[in-house]
Amino acid sequence: MENDAALRVCLLALAALMAVVGLCTFSFKKVMVTYVYGILGIAGLLLPDWEFFDRDFSQWFTPMTVPPGSAGNQTARVRSSLGRFKFYPLRVTMLATIYCFGLYKWWMFVST
Repeated sequence: MENDAALRVCLLALAALMAVVGLCTFSFKKVMVTYVYGILGIAGLLLPDWEFFDRDFSQWFTPMTVPPGSAGNQTARVRSSLGRFKFYPLRVTMLATIYCFGLYKWWMFVST
């Protein structure tokens, strides 16, 4: 990962959330579930090859060619920032559904 700042911010937010869950519920099990859901959520947001997924959904099943030389690496670095995604409704719908379901399940577990 070229820019670790986003990862650091996400991990700090997760640590703060774990502290709040721990102080509100006094349950080590709920803190650990929060940790696991948080790490999986962070991995789902920051680790995928966004240059690959930043294409139309129909192109996801075809190989992607990378231009030779450093120009290809520069393009990958520039396009990998979270603010430069093209809006594809199917991708947004899919990610929103997955994350909403995960957050719902986590909230139902923590709030009981």
